[in-house]
Amino acid sequence: MASRIKFSLGCPSGTPRFASTCLAQNPTSSLLHNFAPNRLNSSTRNPLKIEYSRIRSRKFVTVKSQMATGEKPIAEERMLVFVPPHPLIKHWVSVLRNEQTPCPIFRNALAELGRLLIYEASRDWLPTVTGEIQSPLGVASVEFIDPREPVAVIPILRAGLALAEHASSILPASKTYHLGVSRDEETLLPTIYLNKLPDKFPEGSRVFLVDPMLATGGTIVAALNLITERGVDNKQIKVISAIAAPPALQKLSEKFPGLHVYTGIIDPTVNEKGFIVPGLGDAGDRSFGT
Repeated sequence: MASRIKFSLGCPSGTPRFASTCLAQNPTSSLLHNFAPNRLNSSTRNPLKIEYSRIRSRKFVTVKSQMATGEKPIAEERMLVFVPPHPLIKHWVSVLRNEQTPCPIFRNALAELGRLLIYEASRDWLPTVTGEIQSPLGVASVEFIDPREPVAVIPILRAGLALAEHASSILPASKTYHLGVSRDEETLLPTIYLNKLPDKFPEGSRVFLVDPMLATGGTIVAALNLITERGVDNKQIKVISAIAAPPALQKLSEKFPGLHVYTGIIDPTVNEKGFIVPGLGDAGDRSFGT
């Protein structure tokens, strides 16, 4: 017998998905902390501030670049960095860190970590439709992801391919666009060598930008510039990374207020070669063995 489905839209476009005031739980402590990297905001000469606190057992970090100009609404001046406290996320980060982890297991660990982070990032963010459907035993109220609303997944090559491997299983109605960015080993400056982004993203698009390592911030900033130039607002973008470091977070906070970053862990520093310490090494080389 055919099922009866009656839908009514239940996702007003202006409905906010996150509260405008947010604090965060420190990944290593339940105490409230302020962390200010030595590097100053080049435009305001004020240090970046990362604030931590406990809230509902979820972890995220409020990254706020203090401005010398007048007050702005909190939702506009803050970038949020989420560090989900799930034990499986900690497990896969630990597998990735181990220098003895062979290439196939490393790539699988990156894919599993990406699955969990994308799952967390899509919480309370994807548009839905509500309605009624006939089950075998009666009529039930239901809620589905609205396939008409555009969702894009953008892995940054190479290692972003592994981190985004399971994105389509979590977001079956999404489209995948590839972006290739290489970094000069001497200058640490990024170069775009592949750009499969559309000239313009559909209005209201939600974008998951996937880059395993947020180190100096050059690559992720270059990618975000390309996306925002194509009509996507900062608040409609979620960055997915395995590990992040303060230099990249500072750049993102200064340039992309309202952005949300989901990462497995935040490491303390970046060395002179632009690698996160302790980090996990070169994610691309370790994923593909080349």
